[in-house]
This record gives sequence, structure tokens and C-alpha cells, in this order.
Amino acid sequence: MNDLYLIMPGKPSNFLEKMVENATLTANYYLINNSFDIPDLKGKKIIFAVELDDCGFNIELFEIFSTLYKRGLDCLERSSAIMLIKSNSSLYTKSAAKNIAFLANQLGCSFKGHPLVEATSDLSNFKTWQKTLDMSLEEICFYLCKELGKSFLIDSPLTIKNPKILAIHSSSYKTSNTLLLWNMVKKHLTDCFVDEFYVENGTIVDCKGCSFKTCKMYSNQNKCFYEGTVVEDLFPAIENSDYIVWLCPNYNDAISAKLMAVINRLTVLYKKMNFYDKLLFSIIVSGNSGSDCVAKQLIGGLNINKGFRLPPYFCLMETANDPKSILDVSKIEEKALLFAKNILKNKV
Repeated sequence: MNDLYLIMPGKPSNFLEKMVENATLTANYYLINNSFDIPDLKGKKIIFAVELDDCGFNIELFEIFSTLYKRGLDCLERSSAIMLIKSNSSLYTKSAAKNIAFLANQLGCSFKGHPLVEATSDLSNFKTWQKTLDMSLEEICFYLCKELGKSFLIDSPLTIKNPKILAIHSSSYKTSNTLLLWNMVKKHLTDCFVDEFYVENGTIVDCKGCSFKTCKMYSNQNKCFYEGTVVEDLFPAIENSDYIVWLCPNYNDAISAKLMAVINRLTVLYKKMNFYDKLLFSIIVSGNSGSDCVAKQLIGGLNINKGFRLPPYFCLMETANDPKSILDVSKIEEKALLFAKNILKNKV
């Protein structure tokens, strides 16, 4: 019986093949390298190993996703995945990873925290690792692939009794369609503790970019350079929560500045603890389009970079422009109920 399913489309370089060799160790795997012979992938462990061309594309990968989407939005249900990405330049690895994670997640696939090893053309993205690992850049890449593969093989879905859910927002209840939708979802979140944190104007300043040593020093003291309500109230709330729901209206196809500042400021808490057992959810409402842009930004900042677990179907995305127009969206109450049930799937 195969332990892994390796999706490695196109013509991989020798370097990517070595990344795969280190990530899979002695595990058997079934290779998928085209869109014509894809087995049932429900409930499977999957490695996406992707070689990017000069434009950051892998056409065969999108052909595979196109085939999967035609099977239905549950075709990766109960599956989990990690990613190994090799770029032909210094660009595109993160944007490709966010796209893969988003597409797979919409089909029911989950991702553990820090699910990516990326290798740019000159491997310069590993230079910061040389501050803690006495290895060459190539050795660091293969070491990280091996560690990711080992942790992935033993990783299993979380089940939590009476989860603590924290919703973070910076919107006004008077005008926000996002908060209206959250209220529809919240009323179905039973047998769990639900709290909210409102990021008010003037209560948060973006990350100062302290050195690693300085940030670590503040972290050890449960502090931050800026102090304030973020450190005193929000960080403890995040630390004590099991699920974090980010309530994100779409501002110019991006997360609002205040919520982005919260994500940036999480670094001081991140240096104190890991977020592997905390689940990332989101409700995203766009005035016109672009909810996927916000979702991918959350995946990049919180799952790939900060290590929050990305559960299946992590976000509810809707379009509503005028105040309260979310109430006119077809079957919106049903969608809210289904999303609440999805959040509670990880509950014992």
C-alpha cells in the first residue's frame, strides 16, 4: 500500500528530484505526473513537488487541478498535503505555493503549519538558516525537506473538545457585511467558547522590524517594542484559543491595514511559541471580486510563514457591496450554517 501520493508534473530538475528523495525518505509513493491518470485522492497524504519555469508557471500542474475540479469540490476531502517548490529564478516560489494551497484547500485538502520548502535558483532564500545551521545552502535545503517529510508522515488531524474560538476584526457593526455574515455563522457555533477582538483605530502600529535578537528578548518577556493592547489583550487571547477566525473585508484585493499589522506583529508571539495546533479560518467579503486574493494572503502570512494549521475549506467567501446587502445573497443562511459545521468538524 502506498504511503504517499506525489504530484510532480512536467519535467523536474535533478535538484527537485533530490528534494523529493529527502522528503519521502523510505516511504513508498504513487507518482502523478500528468492529468490523464489520477487515482482517487480522498483521504490521502499528498506531496506537491513543482518545478517552475522562467515565468513562474507549471502548465501541467494546472491541468491536474483542472481535472480534479471537474471531479467535484470534495475530491480531496480528508486529504492533507505539503509542498516542495523549485524556481528557475529568485521569484515565484511563494506565489505558487499560495496558489497551490488555495486550490487544494477548496477541494477539501488540509495543510500542516509550515507546509513548504522553497528553493530559488541560487538558494539564497536559505541564507538566514545559516545563522543557526552550520551547513551549505544545498545541505540546508535537503535537511529541511527531510524534516518536513518526517513531520508530515506522522501528522494527523486535530480533534478538540469544547474549542476556544477567537474572531479578529477591525470593522464596524453598523456597515460591515463581513460582520453580518460572521453573526450568521456564530449563532451555529455551539458547545464551544466564542470571543471577539476588535482592532480599533489607534490601537495598533505595524511591526518595527526589530532585529531577531531584540524581538526574541521582548518575546521572552511577553512584551513587544510597542506594547499596548495588542500585547496585553490580543496576544494572550490568541495564545489561549484553538481556532482563529479572521474577519476580512476585501480592501483593494488585500487584508485591511490594521489586520495586516496584527499579522506582522505576531512575530514576537511566534518566537515564543508555535502555532501548529491552532486552526486558521476566515470569512472574506468583497464588494465586487477578489476574495481569493485575500484568502491567499492569509495562507501566505499565517499558514506558510507563521505555521497555523490550514483546515479543509478554511474560508467562506462572498460578494456584497452596499451595507446589509449580504442578507440578499442567495442561500446565505445555508452557507453560513455549512461553514459553521465545517469549523466544528474538528471538534470531538
